[in-house]
Amino acid sequence: MNDIDFARQAETELARITAIRLSGRDLSPRERLAIPAQDMPCQEPAVRAANMLEVAEGYTEAQARLEAERCLNCRNAPCVAGCPVGVDIPGFIAKIREGDFAEAARVIKRTNLLPAICGRVCPQEKQCQAPCTVGKSLGSVEKAVQIGRLERYVADRERASGACSLPSAPRSSGHRVAIVGSGPAGLTCAADLRREGHEVVVYEAFQKEGGVMVYGIPEFRLPKELVRQEAAGLGSMGVRFELNFLVGRTRALKALLAEDRFDAVFIGTGAGLPKFMDIPGENLVGVFSANEYLTRANLMRAYDRLRAATPIYPSRRVAVLGGGNVAMDAARMALRLGAEEVRVLYRRTREEMPARAEEVVHAMEEGVAFDFLSSPTRVIAGDDGRAAALEVLSYELGEPDASGRRSPVPIRGSERVVPFDTVIVAVGNESNPLLARTTPELKVDRKGHILVDERQKTSIDRVYAGGDIVLGAATVILAMGEGRRAAAAINEVLQ
Repeated sequence: MNDIDFARQAETELARITAIRLSGRDLSPRERLAIPAQDMPCQEPAVRAANMLEVAEGYTEAQARLEAERCLNCRNAPCVAGCPVGVDIPGFIAKIREGDFAEAARVIKRTNLLPAICGRVCPQEKQCQAPCTVGKSLGSVEKAVQIGRLERYVADRERASGACSLPSAPRSSGHRVAIVGSGPAGLTCAADLRREGHEVVVYEAFQKEGGVMVYGIPEFRLPKELVRQEAAGLGSMGVRFELNFLVGRTRALKALLAEDRFDAVFIGTGAGLPKFMDIPGENLVGVFSANEYLTRANLMRAYDRLRAATPIYPSRRVAVLGGGNVAMDAARMALRLGAEEVRVLYRRTREEMPARAEEVVHAMEEGVAFDFLSSPTRVIAGDDGRAAALEVLSYELGEPDASGRRSPVPIRGSERVVPFDTVIVAVGNESNPLLARTTPELKVDRKGHILVDERQKTSIDRVYAGGDIVLGAATVILAMGEGRRAAAAINEVLQ
């Protein structure tokens, strides 16, 4: 069936359920479990691979309400325990079921002011949907209540209506807090601090608010206008943004406390320093970190050739090294930038890939090829001195490693040369060492992650940290959870 057929089917099924209610009876748990999970309407693969428009088009009202009917409203609410920011999931889904979408938005925003973002990019299948009773009853997390899609629907509907259910800040507390970084951790911390009446100033190194949500996640997964609007919402609450301000260079971290008289500082600078594979030829022209490649395309809009003068490397055959969400983003972006062939090289199998299953499926549908159990040993230069090929080694899976995934074991003598004119390295990011180098008192681990206690407090009094700068490269919602925890600790101290 196509998307129109799915929408019509949802309308028919919803009408049947409405008739049952009008008869004075509610659905039984068995009847709720019989309702199929609603697929998300998407652009056709051949069409979307050639544009930057959002791939997933969102539920219709009938689909959203029918999906909400699948929720069993469990007493113990395991989905809430799986949400890093503790959204009242059964509460907002119940409001969708009633058709009260404005109240559903208010329920979500009690704990999450970025629902349009979380509904799009958070790995719900590993968090709130993983413990869902419906999914467990049906034997698959894919059949769980589609919480993220419902959250997105509510947020998008509210935005389309022109409404904005943001909390108003109380009278000034007299305290000032600085936020370093405007990614998900910083924005969440800023919102919770502003709710308590504190003056909040967010310092952002780039020219736009949003951190990794702007420079790292492509337009076709997360429209940048959504991020802008979410940041603008915080601005309407009284949060102030200072852009092009690099704490550690423009201003020392400790100067924010000593000279600018902030009562506390939260560091949410993310993990934006790319890792490389340390193989010969990795410094050749034509080899990029996924971080640089995506920043040029996302933040600097290199894909918009008519209006942006951002240079982008012309590519025909692209190799993307890695198996996470960033690798999927880079591969799908390369297609949209005109590459004739894009291949993802990953040392393990598809089952071990850390990327979201949905993103892998979308990449495959769009034409990205996958070479599993393969990894390069060197980049080979052409006559012009630029990257021209990869020497690739085959692997087989051995025993599980510390992460629980089976370790890749190289197969001796399996080397082969594969032509590629562009190589994008997407094997993870590390913490930028700037703050640690300019603030010796700030304790970090051997990977540069800031060390914090259970309340997100660092080794410096009145300085807190959270998100990727603490966790390493994680998810938007985990970063938000740390921002909330830090804000709670700061609010307690400033009472």
